[in-house]
Order: sequence, then structure tokens, then C-alpha cells
Amino acid sequence: MVKLNLGRSTRSIYLALACLSLALHLLLAFFCLSVLQTACVLPTSPSSSIPRTLTQQHHQSVSHSSSSSAASSSNKLPTIPPDEERHKLNAKTLQPEEKDSLSDATEREKKLIGAGKVTEKVKGRSKLEALFEHPLYKLPRPELLEDDWLLRVKTDEHARDTGSDEEEREDVINSDSQWQSASQEEGYDKVTWTSDTETHPPWLRFHLGISRWELYNRKDPNLAQLTHYLATQRILGAVQKTGGTQLKLLLSFPNYGQALLKPMKQSRDAETDVNLFYFSDFERHNAEIAAFHLDRLLGFNRIPPVVGRLINVTAEIREITTDHRLSRTFFTSPVGNVCFYGQCEYYCSTEHPVCGQPHALEVSLAAMLPDLSLAPRRSWRSPWRRSYSRTKLAQWEKDPAYCDTVKQTPPYNHGTRLVDLIDMAVLDFLMGNMDRHHYETFEKFGNETFLLHLDNGRAFGRHSRDEPSILAPLQQCCRIRRSTLLSLRLLSLPGFRLSDVMRESLVQDPLAGVAPLLSEAHLSALDRRLATVLQVVQTCQDHHRDVIYNDLEGYDEHYNQQPD
Repeated sequence: MVKLNLGRSTRSIYLALACLSLALHLLLAFFCLSVLQTACVLPTSPSSSIPRTLTQQHHQSVSHSSSSSAASSSNKLPTIPPDEERHKLNAKTLQPEEKDSLSDATEREKKLIGAGKVTEKVKGRSKLEALFEHPLYKLPRPELLEDDWLLRVKTDEHARDTGSDEEEREDVINSDSQWQSASQEEGYDKVTWTSDTETHPPWLRFHLGISRWELYNRKDPNLAQLTHYLATQRILGAVQKTGGTQLKLLLSFPNYGQALLKPMKQSRDAETDVNLFYFSDFERHNAEIAAFHLDRLLGFNRIPPVVGRLINVTAEIREITTDHRLSRTFFTSPVGNVCFYGQCEYYCSTEHPVCGQPHALEVSLAAMLPDLSLAPRRSWRSPWRRSYSRTKLAQWEKDPAYCDTVKQTPPYNHGTRLVDLIDMAVLDFLMGNMDRHHYETFEKFGNETFLLHLDNGRAFGRHSRDEPSILAPLQQCCRIRRSTLLSLRLLSLPGFRLSDVMRESLVQDPLAGVAPLLSEAHLSALDRRLATVLQVVQTCQDHHRDVIYNDLEGYDEHYNQQPD
């Protein structure tokens, strides 16, 4: 009887434990189910549920698409619809004569620009690096013949072939002979230069690299060496440069190199007074620096390298100059700054001095071109030169058909001279330079060569106002290089925006560590003016057929071989 009762009690205990265990398992199951359900339910805010990386990618995609469409709308550029059906619908709105040529040209230009691949191309790289890696900036250069180089190192064979007494008396560089420094002036290096370019200083390598088509090759490593040399070399001499309307100095370096100095005369953010005529404006040191960078970004390579530098007015000019006209203009200002004003036509007086703080002065230094005795240059009066008068207008300002006369006048009636001049007008408009009265070319190359874009000190004076008259050559002639137009369109895309690559390029200058070389207002003005140039080209294409000068014939096939 006792055993039976114990057995029943034991079974009751086991049953109670089993029920308790089942209850616990059910409770745990309900808890887990509620947790999983909560984790799977989407929050009410959709943005919080999307991973941040996906959100950023989506935002970039949308912003890129909207920016591209906005740029296309404002610039009125021809676009390619994403599918053939839309292309056919849009093509029906064109005239039969225009439809085929426009669609074919646009398709080729889209391939060269790579408009649909901007985001992928710039991913992981800076915009400046992506720009110079773009196929448009990597097209093969024409093969240069012996006569396409401005200067060449002579050889013994060449010296024997040219038997004139004058040439026999000239110094000849070859593997056996050397250039020896004959100067006894104190401070100059004792140099020995041979035919090996490694023995040449950067300025000489720059001179020997000038060709018929450009001042320098952008990929040449000597370009970085030259700008570093200009920014760091010990200054041995400083004299005032003759000619011109404002103060400029010629600096000498121990290795016989030279540079053209333009001093800082006003703050970088100061805008030119709207009541001041263009021919009365100050020259700006940062304008010379920025012009070099802009010319390079456009792929022109027609401005000599320019770099900014902080110099000591006392130690690097006053104490070493041998120019008595310059030295007697030095004085100390009431606040203790060392100042000078030199002698020139404009702004060389005690009322417009150049002053250090108290000795430090910002300047621009431009690499000098070869001496005129070695490489003569010809100065050409620009057909679109301004009157430089307060009351008179130039002929091109009064005659809308002025370009018809220019096209019939040598050298603009043959070759590339006219589109070269329009390239220069585009550059000047982007930087607001109204002071382009003359331009120069190297005499050796005749009319088949590029134009030198010299003297840009009056650029970047105003950012709040554009000057449409600078574009008169383009507006009146309705002619532009295809390579120039493609570069402008590329720089209008968000992934290669001109203001962005310009900002990034200018950061490389030594003076950028002091303050930005161009204000954000000036950088924004570049984008605005670029859109204006593209609008003018589009207007020309709406009214004329022969607008594009195709200097890229045969390069479409080369682009097709480029990897994506």
C-alpha cells in the first residue's frame, strides 16, 4: 500500500515537471517569435531602413542625373536618349539635312567625352586626376619632325654641314664638348652642360621642349621640376623689365635662369571698380598664376609655367639690385613696411607702392621664353583689339559682319589661325581678360603654329559681372575647334566641373598655403561663363552648318581602343 502511494506521488511529480517544462518551452518560443517579428517589420521612415552606403549611392545617382540634365538644359547641348525609340522620336523633330549630321556628330562626341561614365571614372580618384586620365587628354600627339622643334642641340655632324664662319664660331654641344660658364660674376654657378639632358637645368629643358604646337607637354616631368625651381631657387639679381605699362621685374638665378616677377598690389578678393576702364585696371599676381592653370586644364599649353612665391623685399630685391632706377624708389611706409614703386607708365608712384609686410611680399614668377636672339617672336595686332579709348569704339564693335573681312585677310584665311584666335578668346572670356590687344608667335614656325597666351595680369578682376564682348570672335565667326568644344563640354559635367578641377589644381601652388589663389566667387564665375560659351556655340549651330573645325579626324578610332 505504501509502495503504491509512493508510485502515484512520483508519477504526479514527473507529470508536473513535464507540464512546467512544456510551459517554459512555449513561453520561450513566443518570446523568440516576437523578437524575430519585430526585427523583420520595416520602420515607418524609409530612409532609416536603407543602408547608409546605398543611400549615398542613390543620392549621388540622383544628383548626378539632375545636374547633368540641368547643365544640358542651360547649355542647350545635343543629348543622346538612352534608347533607340526615344532617339527616333527626337530625331523626327529635326530637319532632314540636320538630323543625320547632328546625331552622328553627337554620338562621336559622347564617345569622346564619355558622358555616361562620369561617376565610374572619377570614383576613387580626384577630379583633376580623372580629367587628365580621360581619353580626350590622352590622344596621341602628331609626330614631330626636326623642324617642329624651336631649339635643338647641335651635333658635330650638323656643325660640319653648316660651313658658315658665323656658325663655326658658335658654341656646339655634343657628347664630347661642353658648355662652360665663362662668367666671372660673383654668385653664378660653375656649370657644365653636355648633350645629355640630365645635365641641363629645368629652364633649359623647358626651352628645348618647345615645339610647333605647344610650349610644353603636360606629361613632361620637367614641368614640376621647373615650377619647383622657380619657387625655391636663390635669387641672384633683380632689375626692372623695360616695356609694359606696369611694374615688372626680371629675376636672375645662379644657373643662368631667369623669371618675370609681378608683385601683389591688392588683395585677392578685391574686385575691379565698375567705373574703371579695362586699360586702367591693376595687374594681379594671382591672375598670372591662375591663367597658367586654366590654360593647362583646357589642354592648350600655351602659357609659360607660372608659380607663386613669397619673397623678402629687402634681401631679395633691394640689397641685390643693380638697377639704380629701381633702388632709389624704395622707402619705409609709416607703419614700417618696406615699399618700392619703380618706374612705369601706370601706378608707379608713392601713391601706388608695392609693399612687404613688413618684408614679405607675394609675387608671381613666370618662366622666361628663349632669348629673342635665339628664338625671334613676331607680334600680331589682334583683329578684335579694343580701341583703348574712353569714347571711341573699335570697328568690330560697330560691324556685326566684321568676321567676313577677317576671314579674307591673311593669315586668318588659311590654316588654323582663326580657330587659334577663338581659343584665346574663350580663355580670355572665362577669366574676364579684356586686355588682349596683341599676341605673339615664334617666327621660325611661320603661320602654322600656336599663339602664345602671354600677359594675363588683368584677368580675374571681376567675378560678379561677365563681359560678353570678349567672345566677339566666336559670336561673329561661329567657328571653334572640335577638341576645344569637347574639352569645354567635359568640364561642364559634374564629375569634371571646371571650378572643382581649377580649385584642386591651384592648391598645388606654394602660395595656396597662405590663402586660396582664387576666391569661391571667381571659381563659380568660371562655371557660369563656361555655360555661356557653350550656349554661344549652340546658337551658332542653330544658324550655321560649318561651325566645328574638326582637328580630331582619325582619333575616334583611337578612342575606341581605350579601355573603359
